Amino acid sequence: MTRRDESAQPEGAALGAAGGDRPYRAGFACFVGRPNAGKSTLTNAIVGQKIAITSNKPQTTRHVIRAVLHRPDSQLVLVDTPGLHRPRTLLGERLNDLVRSTWSEVDVIGLCVPANEPVGRGDRFITGELAELKATVLAVVTKTDLVDKKRLAEQLLAVSEMGEFADVVPVSAVSGHQVDTLVEVMTGYLPPSPQLYPDDMLTEDPEQVLVAELVREAALEGVRDELPHSIAVIVEEMIPEGQVMKIYADVYVERPSQKAIVIGHRGSRLKDVGTRARRQIEELLGTRVYLDLHVRVAKDWQRDPKQLRRLGF
Repeated sequence: MTRRDESAQPEGAALGAAGGDRPYRAGFACFVGRPNAGKSTLTNAIVGQKIAITSNKPQTTRHVIRAVLHRPDSQLVLVDTPGLHRPRTLLGERLNDLVRSTWSEVDVIGLCVPANEPVGRGDRFITGELAELKATVLAVVTKTDLVDKKRLAEQLLAVSEMGEFADVVPVSAVSGHQVDTLVEVMTGYLPPSPQLYPDDMLTEDPEQVLVAELVREAALEGVRDELPHSIAVIVEEMIPEGQVMKIYADVYVERPSQKAIVIGHRGSRLKDVGTRARRQIEELLGTRVYLDLHVRVAKDWQRDPKQLRRLGF
């Protein structure tokens, strides 16, 4: 195991032909860890654009999002996955299955452990599961901006003792500290390969999925603790009209009382959701957006196989 800081070079960085050039590398990587370990925030920081939605609520990520980082000597495809957790619903079970299937397909896995939280049973459980995989496993200590140097050193030691990691890298997605170093380390472990995606491709995911996620992120802001897992969003139509993209989306909840929360007094909260989401969607699409939102009730959809399929799970 090697701990990485700014002065360290990733294994594989010096490999290549005479003259110091390493072969072009391309492959898939993902960040895993407990819910709310900073995986999506880190993915966005590396790509340099908002691809995955973030929230202070655990289990925010529900879909696998693939973001492509283009570099002169490599192409790193980051696969953003939900956090592994103890499932309480059929949705939770399916999300865990999604995580494990992704693990088996990537070249590099970064186990994210927050610097400001003690190493726990969940971290050790995930470490044990990763030990059975073929992928190169790194430990990534996230949120280093929230702790002092002494606490960070203690956390690095605690994380190092959890298992056999190819590297341990401390990083802060918020401040940008060591983000470039982490990218160097990860690409160093990718296999030699031709380019996998065209130069102009940032993500392979349909725009409708990304738009729906941005609406859901806006809807998650400021709701009660029990509500976030009950929210799902489907984009029904995206229609370009002149210089404007017209988007019609439905926000699903499980009970009429939740619908009232999302809509708010005289529609004030839904209007705020629409304003925030539209701003993010316009940035994503690069065009003006008209966003039409409706809130609908799908009773206990997290536990209903038929409704889960309809909502894309």
